[in-house]
Amino acid sequence: MPIATSFIIPTTLLLMITITSISLLLPSGQAIPTTLDGPFDPLTRRFDPALRRGSDDLPIDHPRLRKRNVSSNFPEQISLALSTPTSMWVSWVTGEAVVGKDVKPLDPRSVGSEVWYGKKKGKYVQRKKGNATVYSQLYPFDGLLNYTSGIIHHVLIDGLEPATKYYYKCGDSSVPAMSEEISFETMPLPSKDAYPSKIALVGDLGLTSNTTTTIDHLMQNDPSLVLIVGDLTYANQYRTIGGKGVPCFSCSFPDAPIRETYQPRWDAWGRFMEPLTSKVPTMVIAGNHEIELQASGITFKSYSERFAVPASESGSNSNFYYSFDAGGVHFVMLGAYVDYNHTGAQYAWLKEDLSKVDRTVTPWLVATMHPPWYNSYSSHYQEFECMRQEMEELLYQHRVDIVFAGHVHAYERMNRMYNYTLDPCGPVYITIGDGGNIEKVDVDFADDPEKCPSPGDNVPEIGGSCPLNFTSGRVKGKFCWDRQPDWSAFRESSFGHGILELCILTLPEHRCSCKKVMNSTHTLWTWHRNQDVYKDDSYGDQIYIVRQPNLCNSPATLR
Repeated sequence: MPIATSFIIPTTLLLMITITSISLLLPSGQAIPTTLDGPFDPLTRRFDPALRRGSDDLPIDHPRLRKRNVSSNFPEQISLALSTPTSMWVSWVTGEAVVGKDVKPLDPRSVGSEVWYGKKKGKYVQRKKGNATVYSQLYPFDGLLNYTSGIIHHVLIDGLEPATKYYYKCGDSSVPAMSEEISFETMPLPSKDAYPSKIALVGDLGLTSNTTTTIDHLMQNDPSLVLIVGDLTYANQYRTIGGKGVPCFSCSFPDAPIRETYQPRWDAWGRFMEPLTSKVPTMVIAGNHEIELQASGITFKSYSERFAVPASESGSNSNFYYSFDAGGVHFVMLGAYVDYNHTGAQYAWLKEDLSKVDRTVTPWLVATMHPPWYNSYSSHYQEFECMRQEMEELLYQHRVDIVFAGHVHAYERMNRMYNYTLDPCGPVYITIGDGGNIEKVDVDFADDPEKCPSPGDNVPEIGGSCPLNFTSGRVKGKFCWDRQPDWSAFRESSFGHGILELCILTLPEHRCSCKKVMNSTHTLWTWHRNQDVYKDDSYGDQIYIVRQPNLCNSPATLR
């Protein structure tokens, strides 16, 4: 497997890089690096010993997690999700969830599912009805309790105008039990000249003091779209009887008959997130903490029932993988815990979905998944090498621009690469699994002395293991690098979140100012650390990601 150390770039392209690099300046005149300036020398910012590695668990009776003192038929845990550019999913929960030895599910037909909406406050010219469901999490073991959910409502509202503010209420008008009025803004139609202003990305959230800081900071950045790349609640870090969560379940409860979960953490998480999710469309994918195995072999039940995603709208037969458009960006959400092999349904769907992307309409192509394919931390090192070997070539052939992942509880940005080789036409891989969960931030690197894991250490809960040794360069025949890999541009162990800020190059001033519109080749990526939340204009990492469609429009035109 070749490991390149530099790009081969023609003189004309070097001139273009120079001009572009000069143009991308902050208002103060300070230059912001661009991916055209790369590949960058690997840089590590070591863990700040003044910070704590872990996070305090938010107790279930925390004010931001408690159920409001209203009728059980009143909507709570309200959330939005994109369906199509002119339609939106509205979801919420009513009724009382029950934990106990013997639990009886609620009747989902007992409460209606309605959404009233319109473009003026208090005037709801359109009304839609939807469906409702309940689910149970069952553990027929001594000492373990069962759970049955409240009633989960999903309503699809359509006929929406793009880039427009709407006001809505949800609930059951016959009780009556309708929510207060809430507002949201729709995405612009797919176009090379129209984009959401800010897209927030975060992973591995949980419900801790650091989660609180992350979400508060994220909301201050005022995103118009949120993507959560898996591991949402960490409900499986708790016993079914509740109590305090633990960073390592198997360590604390080695004799547990099953990896149980405390499902009320899902309800608490929905209440905690509602100030954001009820106003901003929030798209999710499943992580390993969503597996939540039941004794009957059922998995992912809470994830599957609680979230509405545009699976059928994007031609997918599974809500573990789907795609959607947000203005000039096409997002592909990939499932790491379902079949991803060449012969499987997900691969066939992905191939078909990518073949339909018109880069003159949606120039930007962004993929997300829970586990990273490229990772230089000891934690989860090469854990999903099988998935990379199956799917990476397809993403490369279709010139995916950015790939976001979580799973590793730290931040890492890669140089453009393909197949462990620096490549100016490969995606920029970014790990953002540092949302603030209970399992602590990852601080050990695979290239640190005695920190290289064995090939059998990191094995996924679902799927195979394909560890490999490198075949060329200074790491030929080795499983781990002996220094930060050339493809790892920057890494830091801190909690935080990221913002894709879609900008327009304002010439002839030769500055890039972040507005609601962007050209089809530049976007500003900023990683915000939690420790910087009270500082103005502070961030952990910032770079312009630049597309080169003329250079990288097909494999035949490389270099």
